Amino acid sequence: MHLVSPSPYAKNAGFAGASRRKCSRIFRCHPDDSIVGHPKPGYRIGSGPQVLMQYSGMLIRRAQPEDALAVAGVHVRSWQAAYRSILPDDYLDQLRPEDRADKYDFANRDPFKPTTLVAISDGANPAILGFATTMPVTDSDMPGYGELCALYVDPRYWGEGLGVALLSAAHAQMFEQGFRRAILWVLTGNARAEKFYRNDGWHSDGISRNATVWNIEVDEIRYSRELSG
Repeated sequence: MHLVSPSPYAKNAGFAGASRRKCSRIFRCHPDDSIVGHPKPGYRIGSGPQVLMQYSGMLIRRAQPEDALAVAGVHVRSWQAAYRSILPDDYLDQLRPEDRADKYDFANRDPFKPTTLVAISDGANPAILGFATTMPVTDSDMPGYGELCALYVDPRYWGEGLGVALLSAAHAQMFEQGFRRAILWVLTGNARAEKFYRNDGWHSDGISRNATVWNIEVDEIRYSRELSG
């Protein structure tokens, strides 16, 4: 997503921390949200949102409108932890999930708008542990590119492989939507995020920008990679 104004989804630059454990399997879903494949025993499909992936006691599915506050909580906590040495403390300390939740539009199914996937703990009391958002790039000089707009994991679960699982699901989602190349933007100075994405095959293409995100100006570096099925 080319940010010319503040976005509730920005930015993947906040991701910090994921092991390189491999994901289990991806469930390919029909447009009508039915599931092709067999979720693990005991999981009730019912009429709920589609499940895209199972991974180490976690499910990944499309975000629903009722997820907004929980997603906002992950978003704010991740910013406050990952950007503590990059952005001013007083700015980070005043961020509130309640101020962010109503900015998301998880009911929209327009393929040209942001699509968010959430990682949910699979148990008696499921909780949202992280999320990833993708959409088509709107820049006229990059036709056919997808964009990883955001990838955040709750800081309490950094290092447990959730970021790797969400990134794999985001790749699959963009590929299913017809994209064969993708970009993302990383905050300048976020060395941990840059290392994470380089390990996944992303590379800096030498493009940088200054953007206003959540009412603060930030400098960003662009990364890109090819996608495969």
